[in-house]
Amino acid sequence: METPAQVTESARQNVLLEALPANDWNRIRTGLQPVTLALGEVIYESGAALDYIYFPTTAIVSLLYVLADGGSAEIAVVGNDGVVGVALFMGGGSTPSRAVVQSEGMAYRLRAQLLKDEFARGGEMQHVLLRYTQALITQMSQTAVCNRHHSIDQQLCRWLLLTLDRLASASISMTQELIANMLGVRREGVTEAAGNLQTAGLIRYTRGHIAVLDRAGIEARCCECYAVVKRETDRLFPPRGAPAPKAAFAPPANDSGGVRVTGARATF
Repeated sequence: METPAQVTESARQNVLLEALPANDWNRIRTGLQPVTLALGEVIYESGAALDYIYFPTTAIVSLLYVLADGGSAEIAVVGNDGVVGVALFMGGGSTPSRAVVQSEGMAYRLRAQLLKDEFARGGEMQHVLLRYTQALITQMSQTAVCNRHHSIDQQLCRWLLLTLDRLASASISMTQELIANMLGVRREGVTEAAGNLQTAGLIRYTRGHIAVLDRAGIEARCCECYAVVKRETDRLFPPRGAPAPKAAFAPPANDSGGVRVTGARATF
């Protein structure tokens, strides 16, 4: 059992919890429960009622849409930058997506009613959660555009960068089959794309493990979709020491809102 001091130190690895002022944090701290999330664990299924909201600290969770024929595609990835279960405070109570653990690790969960009560206060907790929802919508929108217009090589680079941002190391434990399921493409396409990156000296791939050797090279090879998502996330949750946004959700200057396609190359 963690002590209150340990909860403070470890739970605040999550960007949203770290952003809360003392009063808001103290109201929810005792309700936070540490949980270990195993690789492949399903946190919630499509259409199921959500009993908890999850704040990952070292785990990464994929939000997947699963088709009637069993096919699936990732619509967003959530790590220590966010929260799993936005339907709870957006009024839906359930969602058509499935939440699956992509990288095992720790998270903190909060009972649904506690979260709803805090959100209803209309304080900084509400503001933080709504800002994150803005970032999540941007990621989902950009993923849809990327999957439609960009090559599998570019999609894989985007996926690798989004995953790396939520990990403490440059190593990813993931089979090509699972990556293919995340991207919603055939495994052969991922095998070829990973081979291209390895030949270029950007990654080293062994069965079930990817070591990123040259992140800058992957960023250069990636489409603009990763940068759009990263820029919007950093705008809504600036690095520590920078002022947090307090105004309504306005797009950055000279920015059309995030979803853009330039130099797109269709592959489907």
